[in-house]
Amino acid sequence: MSGKSVAVKQQRNRKPLYVGLDVPMFFTIVALLSFGLLMLYSASWQYSVSVMGEKSSFMLERQVRFLLLGGVVAIFAFYFDYHRIKKFVVPMMIFTLILLLMVIFYVEEVRLGAKRGLLSGSVQPSELAKLVTIIYLAFWLHSKQDYIKDMKFGIIPMAFILGTSAALILIQPDLSAAITIIIIGGTMFYLGGGEIRQIIPAIIISVLAGALLLVFYDTGKERIATFIAGIEDPSTASYHLTRSFEAIVRGGLFGVGIGRANTKFTGLPVAPTDSIFSVIVEETGILGATMVILLFVIFLWRGLTIAKNAPDMLGRLLASGITVWIFLEAFINMSVLVNLLPFAGNALPFISYGGSNLTMVLAGVGIVLNVGRVTAIQNNEEEGKTLNAVVNLRRNDGWRSVPRNRRPSSARK
Repeated sequence: MSGKSVAVKQQRNRKPLYVGLDVPMFFTIVALLSFGLLMLYSASWQYSVSVMGEKSSFMLERQVRFLLLGGVVAIFAFYFDYHRIKKFVVPMMIFTLILLLMVIFYVEEVRLGAKRGLLSGSVQPSELAKLVTIIYLAFWLHSKQDYIKDMKFGIIPMAFILGTSAALILIQPDLSAAITIIIIGGTMFYLGGGEIRQIIPAIIISVLAGALLLVFYDTGKERIATFIAGIEDPSTASYHLTRSFEAIVRGGLFGVGIGRANTKFTGLPVAPTDSIFSVIVEETGILGATMVILLFVIFLWRGLTIAKNAPDMLGRLLASGITVWIFLEAFINMSVLVNLLPFAGNALPFISYGGSNLTMVLAGVGIVLNVGRVTAIQNNEEEGKTLNAVVNLRRNDGWRSVPRNRRPSSARK
């Protein structure tokens, strides 16, 4: 066989360079964001005019600005090796705790029974706390691998970390955000090497603490009572759930059409934020809602796949923690509106109106994709490739291959 034939065969058998971007994850996020902007405008234009006193596109324009900001943060996080975050972890955590304290002591405005935002409610530190706590726990668990099962050096410090963040959020009060942090912390502790027998007591203590809080938290008691009443008899459910059920029933299988929902005009509470899934079901039907659920399931699958293939425990903890957080937020939001869970107030990631949530979610997604990118870099280096190499996009389709530099015939003599 001639040297030219061998070279051609090697070129055809060469594996294409994997550049590190998880394509299914990327297009899933793009689909959720695009559909989210469409549904947000449908749910918010009347709310912007009648409630906020602004033009009809006010909420959409603000969401687009935060989307651009979050996109820039996500791109930066994608190219910034997650191992280098280590030197920023402690300052980030301290800064977050300071913001949470500022909400408690310096914010006087109360919205929906809680104090949660700085700068007239535009910045919600609890959203930042979710992401920063995950990052901090990932680095802490990674550094404590030898002591993770030890009560004194593992479990107690872990409980202190989670308890501090959760307690400051509970004081606002934001029960759903505090519960989310505790659930994610328990999940990461297990993935970091902890055992179920260690996690169960912590969960029991957290549940008892939450139950004790409800005794003094009127809004929490009311939500539990209406949740139980709605299970016993849907006709006695809260006003919020009643309107949500109405939207879902009106939507049927195929929906009434985008922009044609009525409940968002006739009293569905906070349609652009907490209740946007009800608007989705009414306008796109069960089929549209199923599509949204399927996109979040794909997101969970790809995120956990990236975590599974990560080159080290730190990458696995970061990718799995952030993925579970975003999926859990979506699960809680959608479950609340069909009375599977007590009302919580969680946003629907990528879709609900809210700059703090959208920015933090996109930052988290950038970190997850970065774990995949670092994995690809290491895999390529093991195969003798670099990310700067030419990618064989033509595969084995018979087209002419990308020309390579060849030595002149005189040099081969």
